[in-house]
Amino acid sequence: MTDGVIEGASAVRDEDAFDVEAVRSWLADRGTVLTGDIAVQQFGGGASNLTYSLRTADADLILRRPPGGKKAAGAHDMGREYRIQDGLKDAFGLVPQMVAYCEDESVIGSTFYVMERVAGIIPRRDFPPEVVLGPEQTRQLCLNALDVLMDLHRVDVNATPLASMNKGNGYVERQISGWSTRFRNAHTPDIGNYEEVMAWLETNRPADVANCMIHNDFRFDNLVLAADDPTRPIAVLDWEMATVGDPLMDLGGTMAYWVQDDDEEFFRLFRRQPTNLPGMLTRAEVVAYYCEAMAPVIGTSSVTPEQWRFYEVYGLFRLGVIAQQIYYRYFHKQTTNEAYAIFGPAANHLETRCLAIIRDGSA
Repeated sequence: MTDGVIEGASAVRDEDAFDVEAVRSWLADRGTVLTGDIAVQQFGGGASNLTYSLRTADADLILRRPPGGKKAAGAHDMGREYRIQDGLKDAFGLVPQMVAYCEDESVIGSTFYVMERVAGIIPRRDFPPEVVLGPEQTRQLCLNALDVLMDLHRVDVNATPLASMNKGNGYVERQISGWSTRFRNAHTPDIGNYEEVMAWLETNRPADVANCMIHNDFRFDNLVLAADDPTRPIAVLDWEMATVGDPLMDLGGTMAYWVQDDDEEFFRLFRRQPTNLPGMLTRAEVVAYYCEAMAPVIGTSSVTPEQWRFYEVYGLFRLGVIAQQIYYRYFHKQTTNEAYAIFGPAANHLETRCLAIIRDGSA
């Protein structure tokens, strides 16, 4: 952070502005008093929920709220995201400290919650210029991040306040059905229909391997790394899609973002985390490392390429649906953010990538 500017944050977009004084008053009523000027910035890395920095001379907070426009049913549930992080603070630990949740939309026009900011390094598409990791450090960061994911998957959910989230077996089936419905609801006429992909996933879905606490959006840009040791994660952010479900489905979702330096050109353009650096594990190495360590949980120390193909296609399909949901808002002019225009071509490309894996076994 330099001159009050947080890495990845900038001035608030006009369409995303909110009544800061209303938030000050609301927080004061709940015991958090912000004195003096409140410096507000908006983080631009995400394309789903909106995230802001609220800082005063003695407070460093984050506010999260949903985007405007049409939203998928069940998406952008601020209360749920708040309760998940609050419920994991003892069993998992690497979550920010929650401050308060507001379900009264009259305060700023939507629900929102406030939490303490965890200061550190957040890897975006690339590391900040001052962070330089050699291949060995990069490999250690990769292993440490995967260890965090596995620690989450080992949490005894039934011993936390989140036990009611465990719906038991059927997670894989629910995900294929749910994401298929979300895609059809967000489809626009200029995007492929994914029907072959959805039919293949339905036909080839395996049984659940376990019921674990899963993050469902585990990426490097949702990690905070220690400022004095960029190989050490100190917090996990963005718990919007966290739930109890199949851990291999969670890993499949993570691998959809894992763009390697030897991937084809358009997929490399879509990279949003530094998985191209020398020393990073390949997707195949990540899967092998995870399965060997998690054998007691998932019931096997390895998965074959043919078995993994389902989870790889699922992860890319789910990412395609997320891209399409974002693009839907842009297509229907529910946002003026031109950065969202690329999500349409991204959704098209991800369908092509899924079909290549289905038909040929590789993208």
